[in-house]
Amino acid sequence: MDDATPTTLQDTRFGAITVRLEGQERVEIEGPGIPPVSLVRAPGSEVDPQIRIGTRDPEQLTLTIDGRAGALLPAKGRLTRGSYRVEVEYEGARHVLVPDSVPGSRLTRDGVHLGDFTADGDALVIAEWQEGVELRPLDASVGYALAAAFGTGAQPMWMMIVDGVTSALP
Repeated sequence: MDDATPTTLQDTRFGAITVRLEGQERVEIEGPGIPPVSLVRAPGSEVDPQIRIGTRDPEQLTLTIDGRAGALLPAKGRLTRGSYRVEVEYEGARHVLVPDSVPGSRLTRDGVHLGDFTADGDALVIAEWQEGVELRPLDASVGYALAAAFGTGAQPMWMMIVDGVTSALP
């Protein structure tokens, strides 16, 4: 989990994309066809071992896209799938990555479904892009960064309730 060795993936639309994870401190995404993205957790901030980047607190995270700051707003991550969404505002666009199944999350830009991502806490991120949608290099950069930093997927609320009840039983 603390390996900073880069992993290069082949994206079906954007070619080679490199994902670099440095412990729970930093996630970097780069490739010849996309703007570079860096997501960094503040040194000394409290670390949640369940989150790849270590926190969902926006005050403890810095997002840089192509050398410029981006606004990052991760939701708290509670009972509903929607509570695990992560939003990015950059250059007038609003990207949202939100779980829509147990393993996967949907990426949207300004409400338009762009693609689906799966990642399970390591550098292996898989993107499946929607057909017939205008995709931008920034879409790939943001999608890969959010999936690598926060993971994808979540159980539906009813499964979480059942898990909670059954774990409380003797």
